[in-house]
This record gives sequence, C-alpha cells and structure tokens, in this order.
Amino acid sequence: MSTLFKTLASSTGLVQCLIDLATWLVARALQMPEPMVHAIALVLVLRAQAIENDIGKSLCPIKLVRRLMARWRREAV
Repeated sequence: MSTLFKTLASSTGLVQCLIDLATWLVARALQMPEPMVHAIALVLVLRAQAIENDIGKSLCPIKLVRRLMARWRREAV
C-alpha cells in the first residue's frame, strides 16, 4: 500500500509541476504576469461552463421528448 501511495504522490507532484511549467510558458509567451494568466483562465473556464449549462438545458432529454410529443400532437390534429 505504501508503494501505491508514493507513486500517487509523486505523480500528483509531477502533474502540478507540468501545470506550473505550462502556466509559466503561456505567461512568458503573452508577456503577462502569471497571476493574470490564472485569472483569465478562470474567467474562460467559467464562461465555457455557463455556455455548456445553457446548451445543456435546451438539450435536456425530458424537454426534447416533451417538444417532440407536442409537435406530433399538433401534426395529428
């Protein structure tokens, strides 16, 4: 069990190191401070999540079935 824990801990550290490196590279490429890159990334993630939630509400399976049933009822009359 301890070997698994050590491997998991080292992989978590490796992932964090790679994320920090990627953030540093993006910040340098855009000539921006790293905290600003973090803030912009957070805003972009939140905006994408809001868009996905809006689309998800319109594509809800229950709502789609209700719309189809209502359309079939209108066509049958």
